[in-house]
Amino acid sequence: MAGFGPPSFFAFVDWWLLPAWGMASLVFDIETSALPREQFDEAQLEYLFRPAERLEHEAEREAKREEIGRMFNLWPFTAQCVCICMINADSGRGKVLYISDDYEADSDGPVEFVACMDEAEVLTGFWEAAKKYDQMVTFNGRGFDVPFIYLRSALLDIPISRKDLLGYRFATSPHCDLADQLTFYSVGGRDGAARRFNLDFYCKVFGIDSPKAEGVTGMDVNDLMADERYHEIAKYCVRDVVATTRLFQIWKARLAGTK
Repeated sequence: MAGFGPPSFFAFVDWWLLPAWGMASLVFDIETSALPREQFDEAQLEYLFRPAERLEHEAEREAKREEIGRMFNLWPFTAQCVCICMINADSGRGKVLYISDDYEADSDGPVEFVACMDEAEVLTGFWEAAKKYDQMVTFNGRGFDVPFIYLRSALLDIPISRKDLLGYRFATSPHCDLADQLTFYSVGGRDGAARRFNLDFYCKVFGIDSPKAEGVTGMDVNDLMADERYHEIAKYCVRDVVATTRLFQIWKARLAGTK
């Protein structure tokens, strides 16, 4: 059983943290959920929805309001990080930290499910693990995951153990973003041979089980949070990271070093 204990709770055991030799790589992904509208005052809401109010027709304004509302769960000042999954690329073992009122830990498989009291505990656990790795691996982490957790950590005054994940873009260490690698840093633009696809598409063409195969996507997280289906969010996040890990292994074996 895992409860909300002292800081040593996050001292992850060595068998999943580090391989016996070589560069230790940690693959991770986050899930986010919009904060309640009640947390924002009238001026903030007016600012956020201003692009909709500038439109001429009510139907257009309403469509834009809905679009902006959907974007709330993608912005670090209108959303929170509700789940982070981390997997050691070498051992395939890891942990998923997620907000939940269920204090039971599920460790039957290679990834241990750990319920956390709040976002601060999720982020603290992530930064504690991240500092032990040479390389962090993501899919579109440079564009989303990393800046999101940097800003949320700053807002919550959570110490950030790795401030080097948005450095030199044309390097695969300390951060390997597979969305950059599989497009060769957008060498051909949006319509070139190396155009960017989503993770689901890459998984299917490379013969990897898609994380969306069970019908859940990142856009479902808000509803799952509202329904208190926290474990389903964690399981979806794990599927994302398992798929990303497999994609990283394929990239590393077949494309790493391409210039």
